[in-house]
Amino acid sequence: MREIVLDTETTGLDPVAGHRVVEIACVELENHVQTGRYFHTYLNPEREMPLDAYAIHGLSSEFLAPHPLFSDKAGELLSFLGDAALVIHNAEFDLKFLDHELSRAGRGTIARERGIVDTVMLARRKYPGSPASLDALCRRFEIDLTAREKHGAKLDCELLALVYLELIGGREPGFDLAASARRRAQAAGMAVIRPPRPHAPSEAELAAHTEFLKKLKEPAWLS
Repeated sequence: MREIVLDTETTGLDPVAGHRVVEIACVELENHVQTGRYFHTYLNPEREMPLDAYAIHGLSSEFLAPHPLFSDKAGELLSFLGDAALVIHNAEFDLKFLDHELSRAGRGTIARERGIVDTVMLARRKYPGSPASLDALCRRFEIDLTAREKHGAKLDCELLALVYLELIGGREPGFDLAASARRRAQAAGMAVIRPPRPHAPSEAELAAHTEFLKKLKEPAWLS
């Protein structure tokens, strides 16, 4: 089963107000395990970067200016997505921006019937009343956050892939099999090896067993 974990960074909160996507990242999962394939690009938003958005992701207008426009990367993005289900943290936010950008580029919108998994909703159902931010979920599942000084679509996708796996049942299907194998090998190396015990009964044991059977009344194996 192919799924795509997707994240965006933007210039603000509302595409209708003129805000644009400035970074897109997608990480491919196969049967919930990261394959190593990904799509990532920065984008020129054709506008200035507001200070409050810059404080979140650290992407300046000067940094983004030489990067391609969304319309230049739309075909590559859609090709990578294919018809895979999308895994997104707070999906409504990212989808409204993607729909807006795709429409501007004459590429339609994201079909919802492909399957959209919103990990915020998953987390709220599983842990009602608890924080459902990506940071909070990483801390809950003891996922290393030291590299996340600011929001970044590529790193956030990789973290979300780990969080998603925890939300649907745990790491063992992919990420911890090697560790489990190592633990088993270590345990085997520490085991005390004893010589096998003899299992054939002695003549005295056979005689005692025969006498014991004579004392049984209506044994089950004769009924």
